Amino acid sequence: MLVSLTVGKVDAGVTVLLTPDKRLIEFPSILLPPNIVSGSIVDITVSRNHESEAKAEAQFSALQDRIFSSFGASSPSTPVLRCRNATQTSVVLEWDPIELATADLISLSLYRNGQKAGNIPRPLHMHSTKISGLAVDNEYSFHLVLRTTAGTYASKQVIVRTHKMTDLSGITITTGILPPHIREELSKAVERIGAKIVDGVRIDTTHFVTTEGRGVAWEKAVEMNIPVVRPEWVEACEKNGRILGVTKFYLDAIRPAPSGGVEETPRSTPTSAPAQQNQKELPQAPAQPSANKETEAKKDEEKSDSSEEEDNDEKGGDEEKVAAPNEQKVRFEDKDTQKVALRPGGQSQTTGEDAEEKQTEAEAETEKEKEKEKEKQKEGEDSSDDKGPAPSPGDEASFQNVEL
Repeated sequence: MLVSLTVGKVDAGVTVLLTPDKRLIEFPSILLPPNIVSGSIVDITVSRNHESEAKAEAQFSALQDRIFSSFGASSPSTPVLRCRNATQTSVVLEWDPIELATADLISLSLYRNGQKAGNIPRPLHMHSTKISGLAVDNEYSFHLVLRTTAGTYASKQVIVRTHKMTDLSGITITTGILPPHIREELSKAVERIGAKIVDGVRIDTTHFVTTEGRGVAWEKAVEMNIPVVRPEWVEACEKNGRILGVTKFYLDAIRPAPSGGVEETPRSTPTSAPAQQNQKELPQAPAQPSANKETEAKKDEEKSDSSEEEDNDEKGGDEEKVAAPNEQKVRFEDKDTQKVALRPGGQSQTTGEDAEEKQTEAEAETEKEKEKEKEKQKEGEDSSDDKGPAPSPGDEASFQNVEL
């Protein structure tokens, strides 16, 4: 098909071409002949290339086939969940390894009774889990939900019922170090109660039975918080016809006393013997009677001392009452002497007279209180007249020699 077009405007990148019916077409300038200008007429031949179309279509189909064979031939598999073991209060679930095909894993979740219980950690490596804390003789439903980039896949529900207290079939025992005859008796007892013995410590191991606390299996059981009990626990469960608590049958627990005997400590615990030695080596407490006598003697002495102090205090109080007037005199004298010590020597005579007057006044007050006013007033006047003026401490003494 030949088309004639008129060149309109020529630019470096795009040229405007005009059709005979005056329509504008933008055409790349690089595809036009060189040295064209506005008004030039160019002929363009247009035709369909069927051979190239067939080749391109074949290449595209081959690409789609490769993509489908690589990413769409297989899809992730649905998880298959089953119960591995059940006890009175726990359930062990397991599932087949997850096949993701070409998809990427998002999460693997466990649901209990229709509600999400949690995500499984490391779902590509872990293929079992243990759920504890369940009610005795109760029914539960479990299922898995796998989420991938290719979609979501849910497993079928698994109905599990926990055992009754009299059902011992869920007990799974791993044995440790045992004497040959005890091991043989244990295997027979386990078979009679319907339990089972497994090799090695596993996720479904409910009890670890041994007589000595050592070994790799014992360390793993302790690490996984599995009860470590003595063989007597299995015998007690068989005798009572129901599962019993393990508190009294722990490896390091005190064994029950036999009939008419003394309680025995477990032979397998290495720490029990040193503990007994330490208890024997402890010093005895001192005798209580002697200490009590000493404390009583001290209390009696303290009481006698306190009574004597009270008597002395009473006597001293009486003496203080009698000596109160004399103390007033001494205080007046002390104040006068202090003043004399601070004054210069020229005023010593006047200070002596003042002290004498104050002394007579204090004596008069004391005489009035003793109800002998008349007699003691006369005696006080006579005594004051006979004494004469008191010597001043500043006359013949320096400041350091004055007694305060």
